[in-house]
Amino acid sequence: MRSRIFAAVVVAGLGAVLGGGPAWAASMGRYEVHGVEADDFLKMRAGPGTGYVVVLGLPNGTVLQVQECTQTGSTRWCRVALDQARGMKGWVSWTYLRKR
Repeated sequence: MRSRIFAAVVVAGLGAVLGGGPAWAASMGRYEVHGVEADDFLKMRAGPGTGYVVVLGLPNGTVLQVQECTQTGSTRWCRVALDQARGMKGWVSWTYLRKR
């Protein structure tokens, strides 16, 4: 019985570490907006998908705290907070983030 419980805990832990589920690490660290066209902004949305309202436009170089990411369709969306204004939170596409 103990070995089955231990095995289940190990498998669940590996799944979380390797990204085996819909959500990844809870606090992934600081990232910056990168790769957005010069005359455009990365849209921070109220939820993980293009069907959610745009909360804010973020230019390249904006520093964000990535809290978690989830896959919606073919896009990986990340829940973020502005580094300098942590109360401003939303969701952005992982494609436009790079580790700081």
